[in-house]
Amino acid sequence: MAFPERFSNLPAYAFPRLRALLDPHAPGADPINMTIGEPTHAFPDWVPQIIAENAAGFGRYPANDGTPDLQAAISGWIARRYGVSVDAATQILPLNGTREGLFNACVALCPETKGGKQPVVLTPNPFYQVYAVAALAVGAEPVYVPATDATGNLPDYASLPDDVLNRTAIAYICSPANPQGAVASEDYWRELIGLAERHDFQIFADECYSEIYRDAPPRGALEIAAQMGADPERVVLFNSLSKRSNLAGLRSGFAAGGPESVKRLKQLRAYAGAPLPGPLQAVAARAWSDEDHVTANRALYAEKYAIADEIFAGLDGYTPPEAGFFLWLPVEDDEAATVRLWREAGVRVLPGSYLARETNGHTPGADRIRVAMVAQKDDMRRGLIRLRDCLYAR
Repeated sequence: MAFPERFSNLPAYAFPRLRALLDPHAPGADPINMTIGEPTHAFPDWVPQIIAENAAGFGRYPANDGTPDLQAAISGWIARRYGVSVDAATQILPLNGTREGLFNACVALCPETKGGKQPVVLTPNPFYQVYAVAALAVGAEPVYVPATDATGNLPDYASLPDDVLNRTAIAYICSPANPQGAVASEDYWRELIGLAERHDFQIFADECYSEIYRDAPPRGALEIAAQMGADPERVVLFNSLSKRSNLAGLRSGFAAGGPESVKRLKQLRAYAGAPLPGPLQAVAARAWSDEDHVTANRALYAEKYAIADEIFAGLDGYTPPEAGFFLWLPVEDDEAATVRLWREAGVRVLPGSYLARETNGHTPGADRIRVAMVAQKDDMRRGLIRLRDCLYAR
């Protein structure tokens, strides 16, 4: 059989690669897993009750475009959080997790050509791997743009040559950034949105970590685009309950954008999507409408930021994350450090290069490890102390 070549050079997904790296070795102590961004804080205690009250909905096909209650709850949250009015019926699409949306939006919205040439999809480097796979799936050229200390850990898309920007159809951007925890400022968003307006491309704003932050709430792309009077189709916003509400298993997210973009997303969803079951849509509607549990969750992460700052105080190269729940720690060799940490201390982390692609002979993240601060506080403290003593003790 003949198979497509477009994915032939794609490296294995990060976590199978990690298992292949570490599983041949025994841990040096009782294991502490700090690899995947799966929150362990408690989700709201009313979740089971709402599922039970709406359990009859499991016997019916769910609303493909989301229930009116869920659409309204998401629209209301955007209005409260960003001061932006979006029409619940025409500008919101609830998703079965944002990974579905980040991939399918590229399928639905990326043109076959841009100016008669192969379109470009821009992605930060390191990046959430679905960005690159989506670009390859639609026959676009993924262009990996370094997001390193030198660029403030966000991609400098404005530095790209005009021939690339003129072919650009979509630019992915993650703020707060995974893995670095950097936050796009208002000036950053204004520059990027202005660039998109001049070169006529869309911005896919992945803001799934927006509600976990130290001080001020991160500014959002939709918010700044509205203030600038940008084309309503210019930005598609993605967010999720996974981090905000500790409901990773609910698989509830959303896309919000211009009416034409959302119309095209809904059209694709009708053929190839998987809407959230009705009882879970009811939970999601309640979760987007409630801020008390989000505030309490953020307070727990504030304690974890303080612990990390204490443990790594004075460590050369340690940058406290502005937001999110990852540490992006310096090492000489990411794979070697990851193996050593597992074999000697029983702590499992992710090599930074597993989230990146080599460009111009360099792989961003090859000198970093990503550490997820999602374990319970005492376990996290033990894990970070072991990590420090194993890799940085002199």
